[in-house]
Amino acid sequence: MSIQPIRLFGDPVLTTPATPVETFDKELRTLVKDLMETMHDAPGAGLAAPQIGVPLRVFVWDVDDVEGHLVNPTLSLSDELQDGEEGCLSFPDLRYDTPRAQRVVARGFNMHGEPIVVEGTEYLSRAIQHETDHLDGILFIDRMPIDARKMAMKEIRESEWFGSAIAHGRVPVIKSSPHATRGLGI
Repeated sequence: MSIQPIRLFGDPVLTTPATPVETFDKELRTLVKDLMETMHDAPGAGLAAPQIGVPLRVFVWDVDDVEGHLVNPTLSLSDELQDGEEGCLSFPDLRYDTPRAQRVVARGFNMHGEPIVVEGTEYLSRAIQHETDHLDGILFIDRMPIDARKMAMKEIRESEWFGSAIAHGRVPVIKSSPHATRGLGI
């Protein structure tokens, strides 16, 4: 196991849809352990494989002292919405109100290829939706109303870490979600 560097906003891997996992082997189990260790070190409530530069559909979470991971997730979302503050390890020290579904049912696999179902509300629901978005190349700021996103982008451009990303040739791309957002984004 090892702690991996977390990719920051502007890195193209964050806006590129991840590839489904096809092989459930030792390498996948090592990836899950690396994700968990990196997330705890950061610290964060979730981390997706693209955030450490691995374009595979895998993420981990640690919410309310419950840890888990999901491979190749698909989500069913409730119609009831929640609004709340959300952050991201790829946007250090920044948090913004982001609309999400109140409840989620996530289906996928564990690192051994066994099917699992995870049901969550409130914070767990938010974390699962956030991390699944990463796997689809969607960032949480893409879910924000356009006026709030514009203000967030101003704050992001003024952040110390953003200047570092630009210096390394990583120009951010903002895009609209290709998925039905039910009014949660533009």
